[in-house]
Amino acid sequence: MDTRSLDSAAPGAFAAASPPADAEYAAWAAARRKRLWRRRVLPATGIVGLVLLWWAVIAVFGIKPFIAPTPWAVIETLYAKRAVLLDNLLPTAFEAAGGFVLGNLAAILVATVFVHNRTLQDIFFPVVLMFNAVPLVAKAPVLVLIMGNGVEPKITIAALVCFFPTLVNMVRGLESVNPQAMELMRVLSASKTEIFFRLRLLNALPYLFSALRIAASMCVIGAVVGEWVGSTVGIGAMILQATFNFDSPLLYAAIVMSASLSGLFFLLVTLAERWVIRWQPEAAH
Repeated sequence: MDTRSLDSAAPGAFAAASPPADAEYAAWAAARRKRLWRRRVLPATGIVGLVLLWWAVIAVFGIKPFIAPTPWAVIETLYAKRAVLLDNLLPTAFEAAGGFVLGNLAAILVATVFVHNRTLQDIFFPVVLMFNAVPLVAKAPVLVLIMGNGVEPKITIAALVCFFPTLVNMVRGLESVNPQAMELMRVLSASKTEIFFRLRLLNALPYLFSALRIAASMCVIGAVVGEWVGSTVGIGAMILQATFNFDSPLLYAAIVMSASLSGLFFLLVTLAERWVIRWQPEAAH
């Protein structure tokens, strides 16, 4: 056999066997465009479709403006009363953010205690479950009576809303550690502190951020409910005032502001998750 023919044919064979770099880049670019399409274009399409459906229902059924205003009337109200809306949004944002931080920190600490002491978990977890089963509108007046009409009950209500989902997810994340990894840490004579920070906590981070995304939306609801019970400022108070005055454009504008605040918190948590959890491969769609 002539080896020179093999040598001359080898480069072409290898070039045909391995894809060129341009093809790999094209595939990566196509996948990136698809991800951007799913993350940005499709959600925007859903929002626009919802607004158009809202407009169509009002036009087709002839709904009165004091019941449901048109989207354009809400946009005009958002612009005309932007100063008042922003002034009332700031207290709600402060109460929601404070409740988000306090509630989630408390949930992480309690989950850590539960994981290291099963007896305490068996005793107090049903108590936490029963307390969470009490409706939020029933807990809010009690907290207002105890703490007064300041920001304290609003922050506490927002914290309680965030506490239970984070507690459940954090306990599950701390407990669902790979048994082989746990055994390896014990073989290496790792302390409980080292096992917690090097194994349990890292394993629990995806569970934690799943709960934080829920809490990011729920904390605004908690703050608004607290403002319903006893407050003269805030988005919750503005919603009540607009309802009593039959000012539906202002009512819907306040709802849009609260929903936008929830969306902002959700976006911040999502960005923080991408920055913290870098070892997880991006989900393919």
